[in-house]
Amino acid sequence: MGKLQGLEQFKSKYSVDTVHYIDDISSVLASKTPSCLLTLHGLNTDSGKMSREAAFDGMSRFTVDKAALHGEMAECRVFKSDEELEVLRYTNRISSDAHKEVMRTVRPGMKEYQLESLFHHHVYTNGGCRFTSYTCICGSGDNAATLHYGHAGAPNEKTLEDGDMCLFDMGGEYYCYASDITCSYPANGKFTEDQKLIYNAVLRSSRAVIAACKPGVSWVDMHRLADRIQVEELRNAGLLRGDVEEMLAAHVGALFMPHGLGHFMGCDTHDVGGYPPGTERIDAPGLKSLRTVRTLQPRMVITVEPGIYFIPALLDNAMRDPVQSRYLVAEELARFTGWGGVRIEDDIAITDDGCELMTVVPRTVEEIETLMAEGRAAHQPPAKV
Repeated sequence: MGKLQGLEQFKSKYSVDTVHYIDDISSVLASKTPSCLLTLHGLNTDSGKMSREAAFDGMSRFTVDKAALHGEMAECRVFKSDEELEVLRYTNRISSDAHKEVMRTVRPGMKEYQLESLFHHHVYTNGGCRFTSYTCICGSGDNAATLHYGHAGAPNEKTLEDGDMCLFDMGGEYYCYASDITCSYPANGKFTEDQKLIYNAVLRSSRAVIAACKPGVSWVDMHRLADRIQVEELRNAGLLRGDVEEMLAAHVGALFMPHGLGHFMGCDTHDVGGYPPGTERIDAPGLKSLRTVRTLQPRMVITVEPGIYFIPALLDNAMRDPVQSRYLVAEELARFTGWGGVRIEDDIAITDDGCELMTVVPRTVEEIETLMAEGRAAHQPPAKV
């Protein structure tokens, strides 16, 4: 297993004042005569998982409080130090570069997993990111309408077809700090009018939210802002009809964006602290999926990821609903059957007077098409597997 390190080496490596062997934990603690030991035990309100409480031989000798620490630690995770922000900028920069490399390389005829593999290779080779922050979502065509596509039952295995939209949600992890970036673009490098229509609707939503994010702003209001803009855009495109306020009251926007706008990010992709005591989920379509309802404050890091998806199960049910169906233009929506979806996801840090956009990838239609054209001129795709 390699050279056995002494205590001094661990003190130096981890920049701590004191190090002991774990076998000595009980005796060391007893020598300090603590009135109480604090152990970490509580619910991650985002993942629904409980932290596993520490235990060691001799622990029964001490008074233990397992309730006090969790909330304090969660708040420490929510608000990032300067050093943490620098690492998160790094993971974003490396992952942004990897997304651009995938964008240059993608071609119809390739497998989704080949693009996932290229992303892994780039963040590891160029950034030392041995792991990704989560299982990569590499959805093309109708797979882009499956929000967490890419898991073991759907392992990024479809062949990209000419005319497909790609939705690639991938982020590298560096020393346990995450990134979470989604890019959407056509596999052939050129947006059709329909692809441009939906993409620009999501882009307008994304940029409006980022422009509005600052201390004191409610994250719930940011979700509602994104929802409103996308409903407006879909109505302007002729896919919806009627009064925007009425459509929002009927939760029509949640048919196209059923997930929440974003989530805290740090040592986990979906980080802790979203629902501290005194906060509650909002029981309404779309809003109930928000991963936090907090007011933004400096040093929070959060993702902004609006999307528009054409999910048959949701739209079919809405067509049968007497309230929602009156706002849906069935004949126009029909051409988006099997179309998939678009998501644009960026990572931001809240500053004293606004926010810092850490993700650096092409976002306008023109920027994306230019980069993809340059890639086609310079890159030959990998051999088909």
